[in-house]
Amino acid sequence: MHIEVRNLNKSFGDFHAVQDVSFEIEKGHLIGLLGPSGGGKTSILRMLAGLETPSSGDILFHGKRVNDLPPQERGIGFVFQNYALFKHMTVYENIAFGLKVKKQSKEQIRERVSTLVELTGLKGFEHRYVHQLSGGQRQRVAFARALAPEPQLLLLDEPFAAIDAKIRTELRTWLKEMIERVGITSIFVTHDQDEAIEVADEIMIIGKGKLEQKGTPWEIYKNPQTPFVASFIGESTIVEDIKVLKGFDAALNYEGTKALIRPEYIEIGKPGEIRLQSATVNATVKALHFRGSEWMVELLVDNVKLITYRSLEKEVLQPGEQVSVLVHRAYLFNDNDSWIMENSLKVDPMPIHI
Repeated sequence: MHIEVRNLNKSFGDFHAVQDVSFEIEKGHLIGLLGPSGGGKTSILRMLAGLETPSSGDILFHGKRVNDLPPQERGIGFVFQNYALFKHMTVYENIAFGLKVKKQSKEQIRERVSTLVELTGLKGFEHRYVHQLSGGQRQRVAFARALAPEPQLLLLDEPFAAIDAKIRTELRTWLKEMIERVGITSIFVTHDQDEAIEVADEIMIIGKGKLEQKGTPWEIYKNPQTPFVASFIGESTIVEDIKVLKGFDAALNYEGTKALIRPEYIEIGKPGEIRLQSATVNATVKALHFRGSEWMVELLVDNVKLITYRSLEKEVLQPGEQVSVLVHRAYLFNDNDSWIMENSLKVDPMPIHI
């Protein structure tokens, strides 16, 4: 299903939950609606499903305006955060529920449920009740039930929120593979950026009811278009006093400019480890956090905190130790503009506007 949303708005009293949001989704794509809690993601999803009525704007499926269509006529499958399974029904009965509502024959229902049980890895669990299943198995049942009536669009509201971390990681891979096999246009809501980056073909960043940016995970991470996106995706630190960063003097010509520094922008080393000493500043190691494959290092540069990573292969640093820091690039922004600038002491200082 091809989806187009034009100037979508939703208000709850004086609260403007969704503000003038427009986007298109190509048929068969898996889209992640990503943003902080309360940002408007679920409101957008519920309007697409017909569970909420837009205050203004248009929702089009295959070019047809569906604002006034009831949910059951939109060709949508919905997977809720809490699964919403029928506890008094077996796995088979839960999956078959929508097919019975459509008054399909017993043979049609048996064939469709059998296909979905195989697809979702639930074979052997058909006669179990909900309380006899793990969280991951319940989510698979919810997924199979949503797919049973063969919808054209699948909507998932924080589908992994109620599952423990280990199973959640496994289900991410499973969900992506299942949707690719089925070939259904799908949209899922999440506030977990790792989840969105791993699962989605494209991500839409939603903040304070507005669509901040839409693109592939790599495009959004590499070229954030707003300070909100730059600060939300990945780990970063905002530096208000740019003078503490050597090699970024040109940014001082733009009034009110701040710098957002990501960990991968920073090179850290003991004396002699960094070749370009003329571009480095001195820093103090504030704290270290073991991350399994590397150390996360908190630094203080003139009382400004920066965060970076250090390989386990290198000599371990200690809190309080003095180190050299080279900031290779910075995401700069002010009230009027945003751009990425390379350190002028190591490369051409020409800013790259995005």
